[in-house]
Amino acid sequence: MRRAGTRHLLTAAVVLLHLSPCSALTLTTLVSFGGTNGAAPSAALLQGADGNFRGTTESGGMPGSRGTIFMMTPSGALTTLLEFASPYSYGADPQAALVLGPDGDFYGAAPAGGAYSRGTAFRISPDGVPDLLYSFVGTYDGSQPFGALARGSDGNLYGTTFGGGFYLNGTVFQMTTNGTLNSLYSFSGPDGANPYAGLIQGRDGNFYGTTEYGGGAYNGTDFSGQGTIFQLMANGTLNTLVYFGGKNGVYPTAGLVQAADGRFYGTTYRGGTNGDNGTVFRMSTNGALTTLVMFNGTNGALPSSGLVGATDGSFYGTTSCGGIGYNGSPSSGYGTVFKVTTNGVLTTVAFFTGINGNTPLAGLVQGTDGNLYGTTSGGGAYNNGTVFQLSSASSPPPVFQTVSQSGAIITLTWSAVAGRAYQVQASTNFSQANWNNKNGLVTATNSTATWSEGVGPDPQRFYRVLLLP
Repeated sequence: MRRAGTRHLLTAAVVLLHLSPCSALTLTTLVSFGGTNGAAPSAALLQGADGNFRGTTESGGMPGSRGTIFMMTPSGALTTLLEFASPYSYGADPQAALVLGPDGDFYGAAPAGGAYSRGTAFRISPDGVPDLLYSFVGTYDGSQPFGALARGSDGNLYGTTFGGGFYLNGTVFQMTTNGTLNSLYSFSGPDGANPYAGLIQGRDGNFYGTTEYGGGAYNGTDFSGQGTIFQLMANGTLNTLVYFGGKNGVYPTAGLVQAADGRFYGTTYRGGTNGDNGTVFRMSTNGALTTLVMFNGTNGALPSSGLVGATDGSFYGTTSCGGIGYNGSPSSGYGTVFKVTTNGVLTTVAFFTGINGNTPLAGLVQGTDGNLYGTTSGGGAYNNGTVFQLSSASSPPPVFQTVSQSGAIITLTWSAVAGRAYQVQASTNFSQANWNNKNGLVTATNSTATWSEGVGPDPQRFYRVLLLP
């Protein structure tokens, strides 16, 4: 902890404080989407064998386009590979990550467009040559594939559709890399409904996934029920392992990840006992569920994406809301990045501020350089979303430079790192435990940051500045 400053002018004292670098990662905005090169990225990135990242944007592109596929170097140089343009034969509004196929091409799904306007499955070569594999019809095979495809150990691709199927509650399907599709299961409602996320193949060879709705509270109407976790066996038998219902979380919109301990970890978008802000959970292979984290808003809210296991043994994820700007409503706040251990110890490692992005809907990926990479669907320089990097390189602590007064206005200036956010706090008693946040979060635009406020004839006043994760 670095402290500096003495009583000054209106007996104000200035104390500069930073959070320990080990608790935070440095966030660097690599790309701010401008619209014509894409907008609203809602999916995680995928790093290819060439070291570059591929991703999708839900909207943007040239006028009339409904999303893009892009390639980005680790340093942030972006190339648009494909625009989903009219007549949207390759699809539209892609919201899922790409997957690398056994042939070196990238495979993906889009929830709209195609021959029947119910979504597509496609592939794209590393240099951007597209190929339509399948157009969903709806009644038998499903419609609206929001989730990413999963590459099975047999070389086939597996995925889900949010709607369609025999009961109109979504499906699970298998597809060859040449586009031959086999519908494996149609959800009926009590067994789950409307899978939004993709699948994961467990070490036992079975596939595991979530449904956003359906389950025990399903009543036959659209979007009833609070979600499930299911297992799909190789013979097509589906076992519902978990029924969500309030305290243990509701509406899982993300897929699962299997850890080295063999258990599965994931998130729910809502639920829990801390204001309906969502949860992180752990599940054994037999369906025993343990709630590890209940978000409280200030540490994040509404995680719409899943977790990624990092090389440090922890999981990392994002919350689409909460953090800075949280006002008690789960949908308030710009969003966060968090770390959670296998026993549920949660650390918020980055806060979004709007300038550096907001509303991260996608999960993270760890690059071969050890850094974490992700996207935000909003914010950035043009408010069209960003691609960011989280590195372990620590930022230097803020160092007090000047404190000045003009009339009743006191101004603080400290050393800063461009793009990092700082919170000014004040107290009239240096020894008290609770300090008051001052209005106006400061995001540095250069090597110094400045903040001012009007002060009255207080007997004394102390200030400190927190470098936010």
